Amino acid sequence: MDGSSVLVERTDEASIRQELLMLEREEYVEQAYFFRTLGERLPKNMPLQELLRQTREEILATTNLPHAIDFLRTELEHAGVFGSAMARLSHYFTPFQTYVVQEAENERGRFDLRIALQILRSEAEYRAKGMSPQGLFLFHFEVLSRNRLRYDKGLAAIAGDPLYDQNWRDWISFVRHQIGFIDLADLLYMRSEHYAKRRAAQHGGPVAPEKPVLFGEKEGKIALANRGKEPLYLFAALQRHLGYPEVPRPKPQDDTVEILPLVLRRLERIEARLKIMEEEQRGGLDITKFYGEQPKFPQLPPTS
Repeated sequence: MDGSSVLVERTDEASIRQELLMLEREEYVEQAYFFRTLGERLPKNMPLQELLRQTREEILATTNLPHAIDFLRTELEHAGVFGSAMARLSHYFTPFQTYVVQEAENERGRFDLRIALQILRSEAEYRAKGMSPQGLFLFHFEVLSRNRLRYDKGLAAIAGDPLYDQNWRDWISFVRHQIGFIDLADLLYMRSEHYAKRRAAQHGGPVAPEKPVLFGEKEGKIALANRGKEPLYLFAALQRHLGYPEVPRPKPQDDTVEILPLVLRRLERIEARLKIMEEEQRGGLDITKFYGEQPKFPQLPPTS
């Protein structure tokens, strides 16, 4: 059996596995609405249990999401978190979705739950429109990079997605152990079709790839052009050409909300001082009006 037939068999196995474990499109559409609505209503200082209850009534009843929300709400009422409930619903939520929520619920971290919900909404919308393994991996990896999440656990969660076959899982495991030692651009380039073509040209004919090709020629060219550069340039170029969603980023804090009241109070004090100086120059300053109300002491009887 040659290598091409083996690759075809593995591809067929991956497609069967994907059909068994991937959700219907309407599930992802409702997930995207659920995460978007929850993120929009979260800043209203309402209990999260109440938000889940309200949002559940708006979800399409023909999907499995309402039952999942009921389970999340029950776990939230008993444990105070719902990331653990998502982990128990591994047949419905992917390991990466669970990982993102658990990182947002980590009290020691700085990852905001609102950003996590935006990430989950963007991912669900991407899945509903049709995704590619390359685009989904790059989206997930950029989420880890931009939000400074842990690569070890994050890449392990990425590898657990049912979209990936064994070749992808083996490569993600390799990236998990080599990230920080080898640039991502090099890791992508070495497993791209562009690298395979250049290697074949150097040998003067077709050469069997050392490892299965996972990325196309376009991704390989982009990775080659960004070797040794800032990784954010690589992400931006790949996002433009592959069309996967932009990774939600934390918005800079608006300090004017807190600074403006302080400035107003200081201007009021300056204005009061100017009025005092004007009255003093006119010679009409009456300092008695600044006295507080004098205490009234009881009169003592005259001594004999």
